[in-house]
Amino acid sequence: MSMPHRMMSRLEKAEALDRVAGPLSSAVQRVVRPRIVRNLLSGTNLGHPLHPPLTDIVVGAWSMSTLLDAAGGRDAESAADLLVTAGVVAAVPTALSGLNDWADTLGAERRVGMVHATANTMALGLYGASIAARARGSRGTGKALGLAGFGVMAFSAYLGGHLSFVRGVNVNRTAWQEGPQDWTPVLGEDDLPDSEHRTVEVEGVRIMLYRSDRRVFALEATCTHMGGPLDEGTIADGCVTCPWHDSTFRFADGGIVRGPASTPEPCFETRVRDGRIEVRVPPAGAPSGKGEGAHAGGTERMGRAARRRLARTS
Repeated sequence: MSMPHRMMSRLEKAEALDRVAGPLSSAVQRVVRPRIVRNLLSGTNLGHPLHPPLTDIVVGAWSMSTLLDAAGGRDAESAADLLVTAGVVAAVPTALSGLNDWADTLGAERRVGMVHATANTMALGLYGASIAARARGSRGTGKALGLAGFGVMAFSAYLGGHLSFVRGVNVNRTAWQEGPQDWTPVLGEDDLPDSEHRTVEVEGVRIMLYRSDRRVFALEATCTHMGGPLDEGTIADGCVTCPWHDSTFRFADGGIVRGPASTPEPCFETRVRDGRIEVRVPPAGAPSGKGEGAHAGGTERMGRAARRRLARTS
C-alpha cells in the first residue's frame, strides 16, 4: 500500500475526530434546515452539487497568484494581488456549500471531511494574512504567506479528491442503474390500493410504486443524494421525502422540491394490462407526463442508458 493510501486509511479510522465532528455536523444541519438555504447550498436547481465548481474558482485563483508571485515579476504584482483577493472572496460561499454537503456524511467521510474543512480554513487564514501584508507593502512576507497557503490548499484539494472519487460523496446513487426498457409486469393491480405504495425489484433496480386518484406513479426507490430508502420515507402532497436527509421529490416527474439532492429522481412509465401494473423506462423522445393510463417521465435517463448501450456495442 502506498504512503497516500496508508495516510488516508489512518485518517478514515481516526475515531477521535468524531468527538468534534458529531456536534459540529448537528449544528450545521440546524443552520441549513430552511428549504431556501438547503436548496441554494446544495445546488438543487443547478443539476449537480454547488461545491465542486466553486472550488475551481478558489483553487484556480490561488494557484495563478502563486505562479505570478514566483515568475511574474514586478509587472504582475497587481494581478497576483487581485487573484489572492478573488480567491479569498470566493472561498466564503465555497466553504458554506462544503459545510452543507459535509453535514450529511458519517464515519470515514465525516472524518476526512472535517480535516479537509480545517485545512481550507487554514489556507483562507494564510491568504487573508497575505492580503494584509501586501497592503502594508511587505511583499516578501505576502508572497511567503501565499506560498504557505498554496501548500495547505494543495493538501486540502487532495482530501477533497479522495472524498469525491474514492468515497463517492455526493455522487448520484442511481447513475449506473437503468431498469426495464420494455413494458414489464411488476405487481397485480389489486395489490396497490389507492393512497398506498409498494416496492418491487426489476432487473436489479428497486422501484417504488404509488397510487393516487387511480393513477400509478413509479420512482426509483433509492435516493439520488446518498442512497437513502425512499420507500421508507413520508408521502405528502404528491411528493416523497427521503428519511435520511429530507430530500423531497415529486412523484409526477421525479423533480426536486427540497434538497440536499441535486439530481432528480429517475421515474418510469406505468400502465395497467390484464390486471397487472407494468413499468418501463420512457423511450427516448417521449414527452414527460404522457403515458398510457398512468405516468411517464425520465426521458433524459433513457437517453443516458441508450448512450451507454451504444458505447458497449461500438
